[in-house]
Amino acid sequence: MEYTTLGKTGLRVSRMGFGGIPIQKVDASVTRKLMERLAERGVNYIDTARGYTVSESFLGEALEGGLREKFVLATKSMSRTKEAMAQDIETSLHNLRTDYIDLYQIHNPSLAELEQVTAPGGALEALLEAKAAGRIGHIGVTAHMASVFEKALTMDWVETVMFPYNIVETQGEALMQRCREQNVGFICMKPMAGGALEDARLALRFIRQNENVSVVIPGMYDVREIDQNLEAMEDVSPLTEAEKAKLDAIRKELGTQFCRRCNYCQPCTAGISISGIFVLEGYLNRYGLGDWARQRYAAMGQKAGDCVGCGACEKRCPYQLPIRQMLARCKTEFGA
Repeated sequence: MEYTTLGKTGLRVSRMGFGGIPIQKVDASVTRKLMERLAERGVNYIDTARGYTVSESFLGEALEGGLREKFVLATKSMSRTKEAMAQDIETSLHNLRTDYIDLYQIHNPSLAELEQVTAPGGALEALLEAKAAGRIGHIGVTAHMASVFEKALTMDWVETVMFPYNIVETQGEALMQRCREQNVGFICMKPMAGGALEDARLALRFIRQNENVSVVIPGMYDVREIDQNLEAMEDVSPLTEAEKAKLDAIRKELGTQFCRRCNYCQPCTAGISISGIFVLEGYLNRYGLGDWARQRYAAMGQKAGDCVGCGACEKRCPYQLPIRQMLARCKTEFGA
């Protein structure tokens, strides 16, 4: 396992970490097996969040009995005020069954919310107090928009930035270089573009080539995924011409307007599972499973044609996708 220093935090972390979103699909006992395998393979970075429902709790239970000390533990909160953030920090500590968290991050703020966080009475005050008390070790920011990423790099208290980086989302590359120059740790999220990329090996091989990535955090809920992803990360050979050609084909196919399944658009006013519909559209058009996709779509309670055009989802989408237009396309493709 290769390790690197996570920017100015000074933390030594494995180049591949563990993304804690998918363990919502399993339970604490499975999570324990995952943690044991990670420890065996030398993976020492774990990412979770207050917003990932049971993820913190499953991890807390799974890390008891001597495993906690083997990991750098990172979580995050969408609280913007001092009072709310202080409560979230205590909740995270309780859920994770630990007396300290290595990295606590401000989760996906807009530019306006970043101003709120740093204003008097903002969440940063609670984070700084928790850091001074030894309850958290370091402070970071996560972002989906390049403007927030850029702003975060002007704030000297920011020790890490988490941002999407993958085969089809390379808009942060210049800012990633700035992270390296400013000794800010860069945490790569959405390495599979929110599930839009099918070839995990190629996706991780692509990321592995960029020395500005401190740690990449693919989501995993099966021991086999850990081993497969590590195999890809351990291959340090240059990309082949065939791999480069496949990268170009994927970029041409997906473009930039695709759903990353972050679900910040939810809840839908009409009860539509927006990301669920876009997943089925992918199976319909890209993966040769048209009949299966149509059957699953037909079984959905609310379909793309039920969109009332309110636009609430588009205001919440961090990628500024034209969701109403995309749903109209799905209505045409699926016929309902």
